[in-house]
Amino acid sequence: MGMGRRKRERQQALWVATASLPDVPRHVFYEKLNRLLDESGFDTFVEELCEPYYAANVGRNSIPPGCYFRMLFVGYFEDIDSQRGIAWRCADSRSLRSYLFLESHESSPDHSSLSRIQSRLPIEVYERVFCFVLALAEDHKLLSNKTVAVDSTYLEANAAMKSIVRKETGEDWKEYVKRLAEAEGVEIQSDEDLRKYDKTRKNKKVSNAEWESETDHDSRIMKMKDGRTHLAYKAEHTIDLESEFLLDAIVYHGDEADTATLTESLSSAQENLEQAEVYRDIEEAVADKGYHANQTLADCREWGSFGLRTYIPEPDSRHERRWSDKPPEYKAAVYANRRRMQADRGKRLQKKRSELVERSFAHVCETGGARRSWLRGLEKVNKRYKMVAAARNLGLVMRKLFGIGKPRCLQGGFGFVYLLQTAKTNLGIAMSGPNRLLAVFSLRDSYYIPPTAAI
Repeated sequence: MGMGRRKRERQQALWVATASLPDVPRHVFYEKLNRLLDESGFDTFVEELCEPYYAANVGRNSIPPGCYFRMLFVGYFEDIDSQRGIAWRCADSRSLRSYLFLESHESSPDHSSLSRIQSRLPIEVYERVFCFVLALAEDHKLLSNKTVAVDSTYLEANAAMKSIVRKETGEDWKEYVKRLAEAEGVEIQSDEDLRKYDKTRKNKKVSNAEWESETDHDSRIMKMKDGRTHLAYKAEHTIDLESEFLLDAIVYHGDEADTATLTESLSSAQENLEQAEVYRDIEEAVADKGYHANQTLADCREWGSFGLRTYIPEPDSRHERRWSDKPPEYKAAVYANRRRMQADRGKRLQKKRSELVERSFAHVCETGGARRSWLRGLEKVNKRYKMVAAARNLGLVMRKLFGIGKPRCLQGGFGFVYLLQTAKTNLGIAMSGPNRLLAVFSLRDSYYIPPTAAI
Protein backbone atom coordinates (compact mmCIF):
# COMPACT_ATOMS: atom_id res chain seq x y z
CA MET A 1 0.00 0.00 0.00
CA GLY A 2 1.38 3.36 -0.99
CA MET A 3 1.91 6.20 1.41
CA GLY A 4 -0.82 8.85 1.44
CA ARG A 5 0.15 12.39 0.63
CA ARG A 6 -1.44 15.76 1.24
CA LYS A 7 -3.47 16.96 -1.71
CA ARG A 8 -2.19 20.48 -1.27
CA GLU A 9 0.61 22.14 0.58
CA ARG A 10 -0.12 23.91 3.82
CA GLN A 11 -0.15 27.65 3.80
CA GLN A 12 3.14 29.13 4.94
CA ALA A 13 3.03 30.38 8.50
CA LEU A 14 3.22 34.11 9.03
CA TRP A 15 5.65 35.59 11.56
CA VAL A 16 4.01 38.27 13.67
CA ALA A 17 5.75 40.39 16.28
CA THR A 18 4.37 39.78 19.75
CA ALA A 19 4.07 43.51 20.33
CA SER A 20 1.59 43.72 17.48
CA LEU A 21 -0.70 41.02 18.89
CA PRO A 22 -4.00 42.25 20.33
CA ASP A 23 -4.35 42.35 24.09
CA VAL A 24 -5.97 39.21 25.46
CA PRO A 25 -9.11 39.84 27.51
CA ARG A 26 -8.44 38.84 31.07
CA HIS A 27 -10.54 36.36 32.95
CA VAL A 28 -12.89 38.06 35.42
CA PHE A 29 -12.01 35.69 38.27
CA TYR A 30 -8.24 36.03 37.97
CA GLU A 31 -8.54 39.77 37.39
CA LYS A 32 -10.39 40.19 40.68
CA LEU A 33 -8.09 37.73 42.45
CA ASN A 34 -5.02 39.66 41.32
CA ARG A 35 -6.59 42.90 42.45
CA LEU A 36 -7.31 41.38 45.86
CA LEU A 37 -3.75 40.06 46.26
CA ASP A 38 -2.22 43.34 45.10
CA GLU A 39 -4.24 45.40 47.55
CA SER A 40 -3.15 43.13 50.41
CA GLY A 41 0.56 43.37 49.48
CA PHE A 42 0.91 39.66 48.75
CA ASP A 43 3.95 39.88 46.45
CA THR A 44 5.92 42.12 48.81
CA PHE A 45 5.09 39.81 51.72
CA VAL A 46 6.29 36.60 50.04
CA GLU A 47 9.41 38.26 48.61
CA GLU A 48 10.50 39.37 52.08
CA LEU A 49 9.54 35.97 53.46
CA CYS A 50 11.56 34.00 50.89
CA GLU A 51 14.57 36.33 50.61
CA PRO A 52 16.75 34.42 53.16
CA TYR A 53 16.52 31.25 51.03
CA TYR A 54 17.91 32.79 47.84
CA ALA A 55 21.49 33.76 47.05
CA ALA A 56 22.12 37.47 46.51
CA ASN A 57 23.53 38.46 43.10
CA VAL A 58 24.53 34.89 42.19
CA GLY A 59 23.38 33.34 38.93
CA ARG A 60 20.31 34.36 37.03
CA ASN A 61 17.12 35.43 38.75
CA SER A 62 14.73 32.68 39.75
CA ILE A 63 10.94 32.71 39.55
CA PRO A 64 9.49 35.50 41.70
CA PRO A 65 7.93 34.01 44.85
CA GLY A 66 4.64 35.74 44.06
CA CYS A 67 4.52 33.97 40.69
CA TYR A 68 5.41 30.62 42.29
CA PHE A 69 2.64 30.72 44.89
CA ARG A 70 0.15 32.00 42.32
CA MET A 71 0.90 28.92 40.22
CA LEU A 72 0.24 26.69 43.23
CA PHE A 73 -3.13 28.41 43.66
CA VAL A 74 -3.88 27.69 39.99
CA GLY A 75 -3.62 23.97 40.78
CA TYR A 76 -6.62 24.24 43.11
CA PHE A 77 -8.67 26.67 41.02
CA GLU A 78 -8.19 24.63 37.83
CA ASP A 79 -8.53 21.20 39.51
CA ILE A 80 -4.95 20.14 38.66
CA ASP A 81 -3.16 17.78 41.03
CA SER A 82 0.45 17.85 39.74
CA GLN A 83 3.16 20.43 39.19
CA ARG A 84 3.64 19.27 35.60
CA GLY A 85 -0.06 19.83 34.91
CA ILE A 86 0.08 23.30 36.53
CA ALA A 87 3.06 24.25 34.34
CA TRP A 88 1.30 23.05 31.19
CA ARG A 89 -1.90 24.92 32.04
CA CYS A 90 -0.09 28.20 32.71
CA ALA A 91 1.94 27.86 29.51
CA ASP A 92 -1.18 27.26 27.39
CA SER A 93 -3.30 30.11 28.77
CA ARG A 94 -2.66 33.75 27.87
CA SER A 95 -5.14 34.76 30.53
CA LEU A 96 -3.14 32.92 33.19
CA ARG A 97 0.05 34.53 31.89
CA SER A 98 -1.53 37.89 32.69
CA TYR A 99 -2.44 36.55 36.12
CA LEU A 100 1.22 35.54 36.67
CA PHE A 101 2.53 38.93 35.40
CA LEU A 102 4.51 37.26 32.60
CA GLU A 103 5.54 39.42 29.66
CA SER A 104 4.98 38.24 26.10
CA HIS A 105 8.67 37.39 25.67
CA GLU A 106 8.96 35.51 28.98
CA SER A 107 8.55 31.76 29.13
CA SER A 108 6.23 30.17 31.67
CA PRO A 109 8.00 28.33 34.55
CA ASP A 110 8.22 24.59 34.00
CA HIS A 111 7.59 21.80 36.49
CA SER A 112 11.27 21.31 37.33
CA SER A 113 11.53 24.94 38.46
CA LEU A 114 8.48 24.46 40.67
CA SER A 115 10.04 21.33 42.18
CA ARG A 116 13.32 23.08 42.95
CA ILE A 117 11.60 25.99 44.66
CA GLN A 118 9.36 23.59 46.57
CA SER A 119 12.45 21.82 47.94
CA ARG A 120 14.29 25.07 48.70
CA LEU A 121 11.59 26.70 50.82
CA PRO A 122 11.01 25.22 54.30
CA ILE A 123 7.61 24.27 55.69
CA GLU A 124 7.55 27.47 57.78
CA VAL A 125 7.22 29.58 54.63
CA TYR A 126 4.14 27.66 53.49
CA GLU A 127 2.61 28.02 56.95
CA ARG A 128 3.17 31.80 56.83
CA VAL A 129 1.48 32.00 53.42
CA PHE A 130 -1.46 30.04 54.83
CA CYS A 131 -1.66 32.52 57.73
CA PHE A 132 -1.50 35.43 55.26
CA VAL A 133 -4.73 34.21 53.65
CA LEU A 134 -6.31 33.96 57.11
CA ALA A 135 -5.22 37.56 57.81
CA LEU A 136 -6.78 38.59 54.50
CA ALA A 137 -10.08 37.05 55.59
CA GLU A 138 -9.82 38.81 58.95
CA ASP A 139 -9.18 42.17 57.24
CA HIS A 140 -12.55 41.78 55.50
CA LYS A 141 -14.29 40.78 58.77
CA LEU A 142 -14.99 37.23 57.60
CA LEU A 143 -13.56 35.17 60.50
CA SER A 144 -15.36 34.16 63.68
CA ASN A 145 -13.19 31.32 65.14
CA LYS A 146 -15.27 30.95 68.32
CA THR A 147 -16.52 27.45 67.51
CA VAL A 148 -14.39 25.06 65.46
CA ALA A 149 -14.90 21.56 64.11
CA VAL A 150 -12.14 18.95 63.80
CA ASP A 151 -12.11 15.86 61.62
CA SER A 152 -9.62 13.74 59.70
CA THR A 153 -9.40 11.86 56.42
CA TYR A 154 -6.82 9.71 54.67
CA LEU A 155 -4.43 10.64 51.84
CA GLU A 156 -3.05 7.90 49.63
CA ALA A 157 0.74 7.93 49.58
CA ASN A 158 2.80 7.77 46.40
CA ALA A 159 3.93 4.25 47.19
CA ALA A 160 2.54 0.77 46.60
CA MET A 161 2.10 -2.00 49.13
CA LYS A 162 4.66 -3.99 47.12
CA SER A 163 7.34 -1.60 48.39
CA ILE A 164 7.04 -2.66 52.05
CA VAL A 165 9.91 -4.56 53.68
CA ARG A 166 10.44 -6.17 57.09
CA LYS A 167 12.09 -3.80 59.55
CA GLU A 168 14.04 -6.62 61.20
CA THR A 169 15.42 -8.47 58.19
CA GLY A 170 14.91 -6.08 55.25
CA GLU A 171 13.20 -8.77 53.17
CA ASP A 172 10.25 -7.84 50.98
CA TRP A 173 6.83 -9.45 51.03
CA LYS A 174 7.69 -12.09 48.43
CA GLU A 175 10.80 -13.20 50.29
CA TYR A 176 8.93 -13.20 53.59
CA VAL A 177 6.11 -15.43 52.31
CA LYS A 178 8.59 -17.78 50.64
CA ARG A 179 10.47 -18.16 53.92
CA LEU A 180 7.23 -19.01 55.75
CA ALA A 181 6.37 -21.60 53.11
CA GLU A 182 9.76 -23.25 53.41
CA ALA A 183 9.40 -23.34 57.21
CA GLU A 184 6.09 -25.22 56.82
CA GLY A 185 7.55 -27.60 54.25
CA VAL A 186 5.52 -26.23 51.33
CA GLU A 187 7.36 -26.46 48.02
CA ILE A 188 7.30 -23.23 46.00
CA GLN A 189 8.36 -23.56 42.35
CA SER A 190 6.75 -20.50 40.77
CA ASP A 191 5.17 -17.18 41.57
CA GLU A 192 1.77 -18.78 41.03
CA ASP A 193 2.47 -21.29 43.78
CA LEU A 194 3.58 -18.44 46.02
CA ARG A 195 0.35 -16.52 45.42
CA LYS A 196 -1.78 -19.57 46.15
CA TYR A 197 0.06 -20.20 49.39
CA ASP A 198 -0.20 -16.56 50.44
CA LYS A 199 -3.93 -16.57 49.70
CA THR A 200 -4.68 -19.63 51.83
CA ARG A 201 -2.33 -19.14 54.81
CA LYS A 202 -3.69 -17.93 58.18
CA ASN A 203 -2.73 -15.01 60.45
CA LYS A 204 -1.98 -12.78 57.50
CA LYS A 205 -1.43 -9.51 59.40
CA VAL A 206 0.58 -6.49 58.27
CA SER A 207 1.44 -3.97 60.97
CA ASN A 208 3.41 -0.74 60.97
CA ALA A 209 5.47 -2.09 63.86
CA GLU A 210 6.96 -4.80 61.62
CA TRP A 211 6.76 -3.33 58.11
CA GLU A 212 7.77 -0.08 56.41
CA SER A 213 7.86 1.26 52.87
CA GLU A 214 11.20 1.58 51.12
CA THR A 215 9.70 4.11 48.68
CA ASP A 216 8.14 6.49 51.22
CA HIS A 217 9.42 5.92 54.75
CA ASP A 218 6.91 8.37 56.29
CA SER A 219 3.84 6.62 54.91
CA ARG A 220 1.95 4.14 57.05
CA ILE A 221 -0.16 1.06 56.39
CA MET A 222 -3.84 1.90 56.73
CA LYS A 223 -7.03 -0.06 56.18
CA MET A 224 -9.56 1.98 54.23
CA LYS A 225 -13.32 2.02 54.71
CA ASP A 226 -13.81 -0.22 51.69
CA GLY A 227 -11.58 -2.90 53.25
CA ARG A 228 -8.53 -2.24 51.08
CA THR A 229 -5.08 -1.72 52.56
CA HIS A 230 -2.96 1.22 51.37
CA LEU A 231 0.08 3.23 52.36
CA ALA A 232 -1.36 6.53 53.43
CA TYR A 233 -1.20 9.68 55.54
CA LYS A 234 -3.79 11.30 57.78
CA ALA A 235 -4.98 14.87 57.10
CA GLU A 236 -6.79 16.73 59.88
CA HIS A 237 -8.90 19.86 59.32
CA THR A 238 -9.78 22.50 61.88
CA ILE A 239 -12.61 24.58 60.44
CA ASP A 240 -14.45 27.66 61.68
CA LEU A 241 -18.10 26.61 61.92
CA GLU A 242 -19.39 30.15 61.41
CA SER A 243 -17.36 31.28 58.41
CA GLU A 244 -16.29 27.84 56.98
CA PHE A 245 -12.64 28.93 56.81
CA LEU A 246 -9.95 26.36 57.46
CA LEU A 247 -7.97 27.52 60.48
CA ASP A 248 -5.46 24.75 59.96
CA ALA A 249 -4.86 21.66 57.84
CA ILE A 250 -2.13 19.31 59.08
CA VAL A 251 -0.89 16.03 57.63
CA TYR A 252 0.14 13.39 60.19
CA HIS A 253 1.47 9.87 59.96
CA GLY A 254 -1.31 7.52 58.99
CA ASP A 255 -1.16 5.46 62.17
CA GLU A 256 -1.64 8.36 64.59
CA ALA A 257 -4.95 8.13 66.46
CA ASP A 258 -7.47 10.97 66.37
CA THR A 259 -7.43 11.24 70.15
CA ALA A 260 -3.67 11.85 70.07
CA THR A 261 -3.77 14.70 67.54
CA LEU A 262 -6.83 16.71 68.62
CA THR A 263 -5.14 19.09 71.06
CA GLU A 264 -2.14 19.51 68.73
CA SER A 265 -4.43 20.54 65.85
CA LEU A 266 -6.32 22.97 68.08
CA SER A 267 -3.08 24.52 69.35
CA SER A 268 -1.77 24.86 65.81
CA ALA A 269 -5.01 26.54 64.70
CA GLN A 270 -4.77 28.99 67.60
CA GLU A 271 -1.16 29.79 66.67
CA ASN A 272 -2.22 30.42 63.07
CA LEU A 273 -4.83 32.90 64.27
CA GLU A 274 -2.26 34.72 66.36
CA GLN A 275 0.12 34.74 63.39
CA ALA A 276 -2.68 36.30 61.35
CA GLU A 277 -3.12 38.89 64.13
CA VAL A 278 -6.49 37.49 65.16
CA TYR A 279 -6.36 37.74 68.94
CA ARG A 280 -9.47 35.75 69.82
CA ASP A 281 -9.37 32.39 71.55
CA ILE A 282 -11.10 29.28 70.31
CA GLU A 283 -13.85 28.51 72.84
CA GLU A 284 -15.64 25.40 71.54
CA ALA A 285 -14.54 22.28 69.67
CA VAL A 286 -16.87 19.88 67.84
CA ALA A 287 -15.72 16.43 66.68
CA ASP A 288 -17.05 12.94 66.03
CA LYS A 289 -16.94 10.01 68.43
CA GLY A 290 -13.52 8.90 67.17
CA TYR A 291 -12.04 11.76 69.24
CA HIS A 292 -13.76 10.72 72.48
CA ALA A 293 -11.31 9.66 75.18
CA ASN A 294 -11.02 10.46 78.88
CA GLN A 295 -7.53 11.94 78.56
CA THR A 296 -8.46 13.98 75.48
CA LEU A 297 -11.54 15.51 77.10
CA ALA A 298 -9.59 16.34 80.24
CA ASP A 299 -6.82 17.98 78.19
CA CYS A 300 -9.37 20.05 76.27
CA ARG A 301 -10.93 21.20 79.51
CA GLU A 302 -7.53 22.49 80.64
CA TRP A 303 -6.55 23.74 77.16
CA GLY A 304 -5.56 27.38 76.72
CA SER A 305 -6.23 30.12 79.24
CA PHE A 306 -9.90 29.46 79.99
CA GLY A 307 -10.44 25.87 78.91
CA LEU A 308 -12.31 24.50 75.93
CA ARG A 309 -15.91 23.31 75.73
CA THR A 310 -16.15 20.08 73.76
CA TYR A 311 -19.06 18.59 71.84
CA ILE A 312 -17.95 15.00 71.16
CA PRO A 313 -20.47 12.11 71.15
CA GLU A 314 -19.62 9.02 73.17
CA PRO A 315 -18.99 5.71 71.42
CA ASP A 316 -21.59 3.01 71.95
CA SER A 317 -20.67 0.91 74.97
CA ARG A 318 -22.38 -2.07 76.55
CA HIS A 319 -20.61 -1.62 79.85
CA GLU A 320 -21.17 0.97 82.54
CA ARG A 321 -18.29 3.36 83.12
CA ARG A 322 -16.25 2.88 86.28
CA TRP A 323 -14.44 5.85 87.80
CA SER A 324 -12.94 4.38 90.94
CA ASP A 325 -9.54 3.76 89.36
CA LYS A 326 -9.42 6.98 87.27
CA PRO A 327 -8.49 10.58 88.14
CA PRO A 328 -11.47 12.77 89.17
CA GLU A 329 -10.85 15.23 86.31
CA TYR A 330 -11.66 12.45 83.81
CA LYS A 331 -15.16 11.99 85.25
CA ALA A 332 -15.83 15.73 85.38
CA ALA A 333 -14.72 16.22 81.77
CA VAL A 334 -16.76 13.28 80.42
CA TYR A 335 -19.95 14.27 82.28
CA ALA A 336 -19.66 17.92 81.24
CA ASN A 337 -19.22 16.87 77.61
CA ARG A 338 -22.21 14.51 77.90
CA ARG A 339 -24.48 17.28 79.20
CA ARG A 340 -23.51 19.55 76.32
CA MET A 341 -24.14 16.80 73.78
CA GLN A 342 -27.61 16.07 75.18
CA ALA A 343 -28.65 19.71 74.75
CA ASP A 344 -30.18 21.03 71.54
CA ARG A 345 -27.11 23.14 70.80
CA GLY A 346 -24.88 20.08 70.80
CA LYS A 347 -27.11 18.31 68.29
CA ARG A 348 -27.19 21.35 66.01
CA LEU A 349 -23.42 21.72 66.13
CA GLN A 350 -22.91 18.04 65.27
CA LYS A 351 -25.19 18.33 62.27
CA LYS A 352 -23.39 21.45 61.10
CA ARG A 353 -20.00 19.82 61.66
CA SER A 354 -20.79 16.81 59.50
CA GLU A 355 -21.91 19.10 56.68
CA LEU A 356 -19.12 21.69 56.66
CA VAL A 357 -16.16 19.43 57.42
CA GLU A 358 -17.09 16.93 54.75
CA ARG A 359 -17.51 19.83 52.33
CA SER A 360 -13.98 21.02 53.13
CA PHE A 361 -12.63 17.51 52.45
CA ALA A 362 -14.46 17.47 49.12
CA HIS A 363 -12.98 20.83 48.11
CA VAL A 364 -9.41 20.12 49.18
CA CYS A 365 -9.07 16.38 48.53
CA GLU A 366 -11.40 15.70 45.63
CA THR A 367 -11.70 18.84 43.48
CA GLY A 368 -8.40 20.21 44.81
CA GLY A 369 -6.57 17.01 43.88
CA ALA A 370 -4.97 16.35 47.27
CA ARG A 371 -6.50 12.90 47.88
CA ARG A 372 -3.57 11.16 46.21
CA SER A 373 -0.16 12.62 46.91
CA TRP A 374 2.46 12.66 44.16
CA LEU A 375 5.13 13.76 46.67
CA ARG A 376 6.98 11.58 49.16
CA GLY A 377 7.85 12.44 52.71
CA LEU A 378 5.73 13.98 55.45
CA GLU A 379 7.18 17.48 55.08
CA LYS A 380 6.67 17.62 51.30
CA VAL A 381 3.11 16.32 51.59
CA ASN A 382 2.43 18.96 54.27
CA LYS A 383 3.77 21.72 52.00
CA ARG A 384 1.47 20.80 49.18
CA TYR A 385 -1.55 20.27 51.42
CA LYS A 386 -1.03 23.65 53.11
CA MET A 387 -1.13 25.42 49.74
CA VAL A 388 -4.26 23.59 48.60
CA ALA A 389 -5.93 24.54 51.89
CA ALA A 390 -4.75 28.16 51.52
CA ALA A 391 -6.14 28.28 47.96
CA ARG A 392 -9.43 26.91 49.26
CA ASN A 393 -9.58 29.71 51.84
CA LEU A 394 -8.66 32.24 49.16
CA GLY A 395 -11.49 30.96 46.98
CA LEU A 396 -13.85 31.30 49.94
CA VAL A 397 -12.79 34.93 50.38
CA MET A 398 -13.53 35.50 46.69
CA ARG A 399 -16.92 33.84 47.03
CA LYS A 400 -17.92 35.94 50.02
CA LEU A 401 -16.69 39.21 48.49
CA PHE A 402 -17.56 38.77 44.81
CA GLY A 403 -19.83 35.72 44.63
CA ILE A 404 -17.35 33.57 42.68
CA GLY A 405 -15.06 31.01 44.31
CA LYS A 406 -13.59 29.37 41.20
CA PRO A 407 -13.22 30.31 37.52
CA ARG A 408 -15.76 27.68 36.52
CA CYS A 409 -18.40 29.34 38.70
CA LEU A 410 -18.85 31.85 35.88
CA GLN A 411 -20.41 29.22 33.63
CA GLY A 412 -24.09 28.65 32.96
CA GLY A 413 -26.91 30.45 34.72
CA PHE A 414 -24.78 31.62 37.62
CA GLY A 415 -22.42 33.35 35.21
CA PHE A 416 -25.35 35.24 33.67
CA VAL A 417 -26.58 36.30 37.12
CA TYR A 418 -23.08 37.44 37.99
CA LEU A 419 -22.97 39.49 34.80
CA LEU A 420 -26.15 41.28 35.80
CA GLN A 421 -24.93 41.90 39.34
CA THR A 422 -21.55 43.20 38.23
CA ALA A 423 -23.15 45.41 35.61
CA LYS A 424 -25.39 46.93 38.23
CA THR A 425 -22.44 47.58 40.56
CA ASN A 426 -19.82 48.76 38.08
CA LEU A 427 -21.92 50.51 35.47
CA GLY A 428 -24.68 51.93 37.63
CA ILE A 429 -27.41 50.78 35.23
CA ALA A 430 -30.89 50.07 36.53
CA MET A 431 -31.67 46.36 36.33
CA SER A 432 -35.20 46.58 35.06
CA GLY A 433 -36.76 46.28 31.62
CA PRO A 434 -34.55 46.57 28.53
CA ASN A 435 -31.62 47.96 30.53
CA ARG A 436 -30.67 44.41 31.51
CA LEU A 437 -29.45 43.61 28.03
CA LEU A 438 -27.70 46.96 27.87
CA ALA A 439 -25.86 46.13 31.09
CA VAL A 440 -24.80 42.70 29.79
CA PHE A 441 -23.46 44.07 26.51
CA SER A 442 -21.70 46.92 28.26
CA LEU A 443 -20.01 44.49 30.63
CA ARG A 444 -19.06 42.22 27.74
CA ASP A 445 -16.96 45.01 26.29
CA SER A 446 -15.05 45.38 29.58
CA TYR A 447 -14.58 41.73 30.64
CA TYR A 448 -14.47 38.47 28.77
CA ILE A 449 -16.26 35.49 30.25
CA PRO A 450 -15.09 32.26 28.56
CA PRO A 451 -17.70 29.58 27.81
CA THR A 452 -15.75 26.91 29.72
CA ALA A 453 -12.72 27.63 31.86
CA ALA A 454 -10.03 30.31 31.73
CA ILE A 455 -8.65 30.64 28.22
